[in-house]
Amino acid sequence: ATTVNGSVTVGSDAVVTGGLRTVNGSIRVDDGAEIENAKTVNGRLRMGDGVHADNLTTVNGSVTIGEMAAISGDISAVNGSITVEPRATVAGEVSNVNGRISLTGTEIGGDVTTVTGDVRIDQTVLRSDLVIEEPSSWNKASNRKPRIVIGPGSRIEGAIIVEYEVELFISDEAEVDAVRGVMTLEQAQRFSGDMP
Repeated sequence: ATTVNGSVTVGSDAVVTGGLRTVNGSIRVDDGAEIENAKTVNGRLRMGDGVHADNLTTVNGSVTIGEMAAISGDISAVNGSITVEPRATVAGEVSNVNGRISLTGTEIGGDVTTVTGDVRIDQTVLRSDLVIEEPSSWNKASNRKPRIVIGPGSRIEGAIIVEYEVELFISDEAEVDAVRGVMTLEQAQRFSGDMP
């Protein structure tokens, strides 16, 4: 299904044996549906509960993954937030440049990467690295430090790799073995409870 100026909607429990693509518009996939890739330039991607999909890509827009969804590839955005809800799984990478990444009760197989976005990870298993990449020269004007929170019940099996200074908070009930780059594990701020 392809369009230029318009949105794409896939109904509940539908099976699309192909990809979805739009330029100026959102893509919504309702509960229990199966698709291959979904790509938009200016628009949101919204996957309902129990959706099965491959790669999800947007440039200017948010990505939301519902509960118990299974993404077999990567999720990527440039300017937009990424939210993965409980009991969903992502086999590949989760990445953006600007925008919040929120992972709750999920399992991520690949790296989670951002440049200037905040990251909140709760009750989540990350089987690879969390990477905060250094901004390019044009993006260094902001003095704001990204806020990275590793909440209780989370496990980072790789490392947290920090290429420039951020605010890093790690729960006393989270498992993090290594912080590399411009910070060390000892420099992270520890907290108890749900929020720092």
